[in-house]
Amino acid sequence: LQGDVGWFKLYPATFPWLSFKYGFSQVQLVGLDEESSEFICRNTFDHPYPTTKLMWIPDTKGVYPDLLATSGDYLRVWRVGETETRLECLLNNNKNSDFCAPLTSFDWNEVDPYLLGTSSIDTTCTIWGLETGQVLGRVNLVSGHVKTQMFDLRHLEHSTIIYEDPQHHPLLRLCWNKQDPNYLATMAMDGMEVVILDVRVPCTPVARLNNHRACVNGIAWAPHSSCHICTAADDHQALIWDIQQMPRAIEDPILAYTAEGEINNVQWASTQPDWIAICYNNCLEILRV
Repeated sequence: LQGDVGWFKLYPATFPWLSFKYGFSQVQLVGLDEESSEFICRNTFDHPYPTTKLMWIPDTKGVYPDLLATSGDYLRVWRVGETETRLECLLNNNKNSDFCAPLTSFDWNEVDPYLLGTSSIDTTCTIWGLETGQVLGRVNLVSGHVKTQMFDLRHLEHSTIIYEDPQHHPLLRLCWNKQDPNYLATMAMDGMEVVILDVRVPCTPVARLNNHRACVNGIAWAPHSSCHICTAADDHQALIWDIQQMPRAIEDPILAYTAEGEINNVQWASTQPDWIAICYNNCLEILRV
């Protein structure tokens, strides 16, 4: 399953699962039957380009429609119904060209769900307004960028450098602590280490998590705790860490799970925090913490 998985924010047993078939891709919405411990496919729809990320609208109170965003060639927002899923809008910031710069990832603003931010292989980060479908801001980064920078949406021309990899390796993922916004985690491409950063102390990691024995592919902060984080890697392991003793060194994880293949993604359920989803090979598994 070389794609992405994302938990539905409101109903803990519903989340999308990406599947590929013969040159095109599909997104499956599956639920978990707790009595039989079996997955149930609730909906399937075609996606014109392999997705790099899937994410439900951050709506724990059920105020908004059931919207699912996907990134690939463009950013698409889908309206999910009981029996069908239809495209709500397609956000394209290069309408004057027949070519697109595929998106590598995106994130949905949890404070204001009408804002989404995307990153692209053309080294731009774009802020979108969901209501208008218009670009609200854009940041152009230098090719080969190896830094973590923090921008203020009100003044995108200025930024603060939070971290730079000592070996100047590109940074693969970035994940913000859901309970304490002072902390974020990042990792370098092909790296076996996850770095914990404090935005109040730029350029100085407060912790390094380095028990993996192969490339780290995924990181997920606990939705209910500011001091727990899960990491997943090519060594088949998903590790949960307790970082509350920072800045003292974090030697070992508190929990570990070994899968039957290289884990390429991990997500922690926000409404049922004792569930973690992982992807490896062509499999999706739910782990109970």
